Amino acid sequence: MIRATLSIFSLAATAAFSQQPGGGKAALQERLAQVKQSVAQNQARLRQFGWTETTEVSLKGEVKKREQNDCMYGPDGKIQKNLIGEPAPPPSRRGIKGRIVEKKVDELKDYMDRVGSLVKRYLPPDPQQMQAAFQAGKALLNPVSGELMFRDYVKPGDTFTFIFDTATKKVRSIAVGTYLDAPKDTVTVDARFNSLPDGTNYLETTVLDATAKQIQIKKTNFGYRRIGG
Repeated sequence: MIRATLSIFSLAATAAFSQQPGGGKAALQERLAQVKQSVAQNQARLRQFGWTETTEVSLKGEVKKREQNDCMYGPDGKIQKNLIGEPAPPPSRRGIKGRIVEKKVDELKDYMDRVGSLVKRYLPPDPQQMQAAFQAGKALLNPVSGELMFRDYVKPGDTFTFIFDTATKKVRSIAVGTYLDAPKDTVTVDARFNSLPDGTNYLETTVLDATAKQIQIKKTNFGYRRIGG
């Protein structure tokens, strides 16, 4: 059942998005151009800001870790993070049981490192990669909702969907439906955006669910302050 979920979602979404009237390709191309321009402009503007990121990691519905980082973009364009406060000391583990627990912790860390690498292939969105997907025939526009969706974007059967506000020319949310090694290793991301007083769009909350391991990671960004420019 779990294995089929992503495929069923992909097929249903494709059916909804593919019902485009005449001129649909032109509308799709226009929406893609709007999304790409918005993404590129905001990524450039965000480099003028620093902010605080709160991360909560939950396992089977229970919060296991919570931390805050001071964030800003470095000269290489990558986000630099500095931990706020001291990290909690790891619990003391002894004997065979302790070694078993440590092994499971290491396995989960490796798993989540791989999930993190996968998600980076979607977020932040890459305008050039979106253009390549469009040229490969992987982009669709829902004529009713106006949502822009890419299918088979990184992996066969995945979906990458944008809700775009045409009035403000801003991305309001992004949904990712993908998987790690097999469709049963479902990974979903729900990303919601907000705007600063100067109009800069920023990623406010991100909720990542790795259902195979019952892990959820929620990130919240706030406290934006201008640091240059």
